[in-house]
Amino acid sequence: MRRNCPLTPSLSPRKRTTSQSKTEPPLLRTNKRTIYTAGRPPWYNVTGTTFKEAFVIGLCGGSASGKTTVANKIIEALDVPWVVLLSMDSFYKVLSNEEQELAAKNEYNFDHPDAFDFELLVNVLRKLKKGKSVKVPVYDFTSHCRRKEWKTVYGANVVIFEGILAFANKELLKLLDMKVFVDTDSDIRLVRRLKRDISERGRDIGGVIKQYNKFVKPAFEQYIEPTVQVADIVVPRGGENFVALDLIVQHVHSQLEKVSLILLCRSALASAHQGQPLPKTLSVMESTPQVRGMHTIIRNKETNRDEFIFYSKRLMRLLIEHALSFLPLKPVSVETPQGTIYEGKRLSGKRITGVSILRAGETMEQALMAVCKDIRLGKILIQTNHDTGEPELHYLRLPKDISEDYVILMDSTVSTGAAALMAVRVLLDHDVQEDKIFLLSLLMAEMGVHSVAYAFPKVRIITTAVDKKVNDEFHIIPGIGNFGDRYFGTDAPSDWYESDEGMDY
Repeated sequence: MRRNCPLTPSLSPRKRTTSQSKTEPPLLRTNKRTIYTAGRPPWYNVTGTTFKEAFVIGLCGGSASGKTTVANKIIEALDVPWVVLLSMDSFYKVLSNEEQELAAKNEYNFDHPDAFDFELLVNVLRKLKKGKSVKVPVYDFTSHCRRKEWKTVYGANVVIFEGILAFANKELLKLLDMKVFVDTDSDIRLVRRLKRDISERGRDIGGVIKQYNKFVKPAFEQYIEPTVQVADIVVPRGGENFVALDLIVQHVHSQLEKVSLILLCRSALASAHQGQPLPKTLSVMESTPQVRGMHTIIRNKETNRDEFIFYSKRLMRLLIEHALSFLPLKPVSVETPQGTIYEGKRLSGKRITGVSILRAGETMEQALMAVCKDIRLGKILIQTNHDTGEPELHYLRLPKDISEDYVILMDSTVSTGAAALMAVRVLLDHDVQEDKIFLLSLLMAEMGVHSVAYAFPKVRIITTAVDKKVNDEFHIIPGIGNFGDRYFGTDAPSDWYESDEGMDY
């Protein structure tokens, strides 16, 4: 079974296809989280640049031709995680008062190109294809307007875009990697429409036929049917044509395999940047006797859990305070209780947001909240695929409008930098500015520092210590051990893999 995440739920008897995303079954589901068994592998290279775009399939066809059925069967047969189904019905224009009156009397033509916001649609699909986070409008078919809350879609390996006018715009056609026309007999489409509108929308047969003859049929003949000429594949009989569906799925798999040959594995990162000087964007906290003493305690394998937690928290608090000194400040004047003016400083920006790389990075949240009042928090779960050595994105929850914030990205340890690279790329895909990202960690290996700085030279890297070596198992040497297990008092089960950073890899 697959899980649907509708983006534009039906809000009235006038039901339309909704945009949605589909993923693998959840490994763990709680009230606040859903962690998926099939993670998203890297979509970028060691320079942090996206090397593969989402594969976009365009599905076009007349009303009630079976486009959604074809789309769902392709998704099921693909068996690929992180698939997004985007519907044109999400992009209807907001109607004026006069147009709303016509719609209420079934006199408005929803099948005409002028009914759609193609400019917004092209912009959303272009960003989604490039791997960026996008906001999709939620259209209210009762009021014929967009709701205030838009839905965020991110992380597509494959995008299936369907709509009656999917091939009607030249800019839209440029974004489609495969164009499929669903060809269904007009009598069958009319019967389906009659059945749907009468049973689901409470309309009478006369009204349905009138609307079909006045708007639906002419629009199909004038705008939809001619676009079959640009289709790569024509699928007669819709979802019942299994031969055509198999051909589509085979082609998509072959295209995905071509871009899956580049692996961002830990071994590749381990061999890079050896012997290079540490970057200027790195800031290591001064190793005072106090800091050195706390490192001695938490690095000692004989330290009990209570002391490990206590001194780790002390180091985290010092690290957070140190990191905040790098935030830009602007001069500000305030009046003291004595009535005199004090020339001080204030944050030069809207706000700060904290993002932790689960699970070990989550231990740093308490120190951040103790220092920054009312700070917003986000979470990213990245796990290592032990078959490929690649990091994989499994879970993501970021605050709204994070693009305007300074982001403090937290993980307990950074070894190869594979998980940190992915986390930074996720933030950039959500339009966070690179120079507003601060990567914080209690302990880093030189290898991880170089990997992050090479890919993202504007990211500020801040830590309490940097160790030189990483062993064959990608553990930092001398290191700190498995920080998550030592902090939480757990032994990781064989089927549970932390990100390479939380595991001290």
